[in-house]
Amino acid sequence: MNSINRWAWAEVDLGAIKANVDVLVKKAGRAQIWATVKANGYGHGAVEVARTALSAGAGGLCVALADEAHQLRQAKILAPILIVSEQPEIAFEQMLRDEVVATVYNETTINKYSAVAERLGVVGKVHLKVDTGMHRVGVPVADAMARVEQINAIDSLQLDGIYTHFATADLPSHDATAMQQRRFDELVAELDRKKLRPKHVHTSNSAALLRNLTATTDIVRVGIAIYGIAPSNETEDVAGRLRPAMSLQARVSHVQHLAAGEGVSYGLRKKLERSANIATLPLGYADGVPRRLWSVGGEVLIGGKRCPIIGVVTMDQLMVDCGDAEIKIGDHAVLIGSQGTETISANEIANRLETIGYEIVCGIGARVPRVYVENKA
Repeated sequence: MNSINRWAWAEVDLGAIKANVDVLVKKAGRAQIWATVKANGYGHGAVEVARTALSAGAGGLCVALADEAHQLRQAKILAPILIVSEQPEIAFEQMLRDEVVATVYNETTINKYSAVAERLGVVGKVHLKVDTGMHRVGVPVADAMARVEQINAIDSLQLDGIYTHFATADLPSHDATAMQQRRFDELVAELDRKKLRPKHVHTSNSAALLRNLTATTDIVRVGIAIYGIAPSNETEDVAGRLRPAMSLQARVSHVQHLAAGEGVSYGLRKKLERSANIATLPLGYADGVPRRLWSVGGEVLIGGKRCPIIGVVTMDQLMVDCGDAEIKIGDHAVLIGSQGTETISANEIANRLETIGYEIVCGIGARVPRVYVENKA
């Protein structure tokens, strides 16, 4: 939905994306940055972010789904695209026609993917994903060499890379990254001894790059940092030069003055302790504003001041307690971003909800129009 025919929108600053990529490219040194634009670019817009990241020096892209890769190819984006998990067999032909890099780890998937490539008369590039400890997907380290040999024996496949994914790089105080890195390094050393090392060997994500854990990687799969959001509270200090790219904004759609004791929203669960001006904003949980945000101290910026959300967030609207402030229909409100000297970040909202900033920005719904700007620093 691209229409701006509503008083709510997400502003995406492509200038911030570009500046963040520039910072990350320099930090990565000899390693390439591959920008992760899955989940519609973490809610920011996959095509727009991909083009901006590539123009700023990213060497490739990462997505989660074959359809996400196809969307980028349809937009005439020709850079390397890695799909970071195995896909269903029905997607194989499109993936090969789109010339994307497939992730593989199961023996059956490798055989089926190679059969489709052989039928089409093409050679499919693949990266082997190794499970070194996260235990989500990937071939176990003990079986990885057998998978490498299986792929290398198939004429219709090219083993272009091998990689793993860190489970705790964003948690320095509870870090298993060294253990995962050691297991992966031992595998790569064995590949080197057997002269089977592929072109690309990669491990690092945003948190690993920010913490300088990139010594043995030639690709850094950077996601959340591109969007100017720290991967965790423990990495806020090393993410200081990044600029948040998204703000969620609205205009006041209704104003009413309520007396003390009146209840607000479904269930009338919140009673006013004093009379107040209540502003309604046309954003709700269908747009990605969590329904329970009111109950954990969620706030909105209006007139440069923090105003608490009052009552449960409804599907399409939420209400804000503006106290004695004079508010009128059409006034500007910010749910994520800055106004005056105040800022509400995605991570602040996430902390209130005991989740992560990724979930907040990825959850902003498709019916919220994205407005693209390019601001300087």
